[in-house]
Amino acid sequence: METLTKESFLASTEACPVIPEIKNDEWLESLARSDSDIVYVLYGDICTIASIVERVRAMGKRAIVHIDLLGGLSPKEISVDFIKNYTKADGIISMKPALIKRANELGIFTIQRFYMIDGLTYANVAKNVKNSNPDVVEFMPVGLFKLIPYLVELIDKPIVTSGLTQDTEDIIQSLKAGALAIATTNRELWNC
Repeated sequence: METLTKESFLASTEACPVIPEIKNDEWLESLARSDSDIVYVLYGDICTIASIVERVRAMGKRAIVHIDLLGGLSPKEISVDFIKNYTKADGIISMKPALIKRANELGIFTIQRFYMIDGLTYANVAKNVKNSNPDVVEFMPVGLFKLIPYLVELIDKPIVTSGLTQDTEDIIQSLKAGALAIATTNRELWNC
């Protein structure tokens, strides 16, 4: 499988704007029925992540690991080195700018995630994105329909939304507002 780039991510999400998020082995097995070739891995630890990634890739899908959620890793740059050296992950997701920066240095595809909880978070988005320079920016929760157009104008990065996706209307509204894809743990919505 070729290296995941911003361009190949955009092409994949154009073909299928729903990105499955898996949080256990049972959900991993459900991936075979998903149209998406990109998967967010939201579980695992230093002993299991390499095999989880291998299983995802064996299905012909790209594994983007949420590094902040892996057990046994510290929130330090060395954790990114571990992912690069000991797994075949196609990219990482993190809320931590230092981890995004380190992944960029190592040539790993990056998604910086933000929980939009208040005006202070919103006010700091542009500064954080400029400093860490992720390939893609993700905002949570998915129901930010009114805010997404402003975020699209504020930063010059592709936007994914996720979190609390209830139905296809959430997906449609996010796409209409300017998101290029929606990541979801709602398995009923995994097909495009």
